[in-house]
Amino acid sequence: MELNRRTVIAGAAAAGLAATTLAGPARAATGRKPVKEHFGTLADGTEVHRWSLENGGTRLKVLSYGGIVQTLEIPDRHGRRANVSLGFADLAGYVADSPYFGALIGRFGNRIGKGRFTLDGTSYQLSVNDGDNSLHGGAQGFDKHVWDVEPFTRGADVGLRLYRTSPDGEMGYPGTLRTRVTYTLTRHGDWRVDYEATTDKATVVNLTSHVYWNLAGEGGGTIEDHELSIAGGRYTPTDADLIPTGELATVAGTPFDFRRAKPIGRDIRAGHEQQVRAKGYDHNWVLDKGVTARPEHVATLRDPRSGRTLRIATDQPGLQFYSGNFLDGTLTGTGGRTYRQGDALCLETQHFPDAPNHAHFPSTVLRPGQTYRTTTIHSFGA
Repeated sequence: MELNRRTVIAGAAAAGLAATTLAGPARAATGRKPVKEHFGTLADGTEVHRWSLENGGTRLKVLSYGGIVQTLEIPDRHGRRANVSLGFADLAGYVADSPYFGALIGRFGNRIGKGRFTLDGTSYQLSVNDGDNSLHGGAQGFDKHVWDVEPFTRGADVGLRLYRTSPDGEMGYPGTLRTRVTYTLTRHGDWRVDYEATTDKATVVNLTSHVYWNLAGEGGGTIEDHELSIAGGRYTPTDADLIPTGELATVAGTPFDFRRAKPIGRDIRAGHEQQVRAKGYDHNWVLDKGVTARPEHVATLRDPRSGRTLRIATDQPGLQFYSGNFLDGTLTGTGGRTYRQGDALCLETQHFPDAPNHAHFPSTVLRPGQTYRTTTIHSFGA
């Protein structure tokens, strides 16, 4: 199954999909050089900075800690901006008890069953931090490290390059992984994320972003009236621990059918066994397009109240839709409001969860001499 990964490696360098094909009519370019400010200091004395970017009507604030998107502001149908990403007002919130708000996820997005996998005849035990399983890279994943950040301007685009080297054996993963993630705000207001990584030893990699979206505005209440479409006719059912069983099940005739746009709340309480286990939606959709050399449109999210829309294009084969099931009212966000169950959702482009333990899933193996490359583009409208 490594052919799928090699297809990405060989083809994704051509992933410069024109933003105009996703964003519709261009908004006026207002790009300016990213601005850096002090955001806080970790217990070991490491300073954390916040970078502010603006372009094409979109405003983005990113932390060097975890590559976290703290806020992302876009206009509604009347031109009124709102922050549509959940997060905390200070560093302490992210360090103490964040459910991955806005975080850059690695080395492996989503779950690996029992935190174990075998590669080239060698078994590896990873950090377990979700019961008996490994979630989002383990107890000290990429979201809990300070990244080196380099701002840039390129023509009408502005952005940040984030760098981190993960040493051999970190959280149990083999190989020294050198990672670069580029956040770009285009002149059209799109937020583009380009991931790259190399290794000196065979390993597994699955990087993604964990933004919690509410297009009505952060702290604006339930997302159950948001309308969602996903270009995927199958999904990966899970066991009681939310680990894929290996089945690629059809969405037809189930609450998991989002091939045509529908309100998220329409079927969220349908009582399907998979929903009962996850307390809603927390599943990987098998995208119809599979692995592609260039990003292709795979999902659209729309808030009828504000008119705001989010369109996602990716070269990845999977999309994890999480409906904010474990938000419980104990966390207070940037706007001073508490977050309750269903107050946001995540749409994480990815390879499939637990892929190292399922030979028929698209491969996540990266070997020396190869370069992991993948791109996801978020386009906004109203």
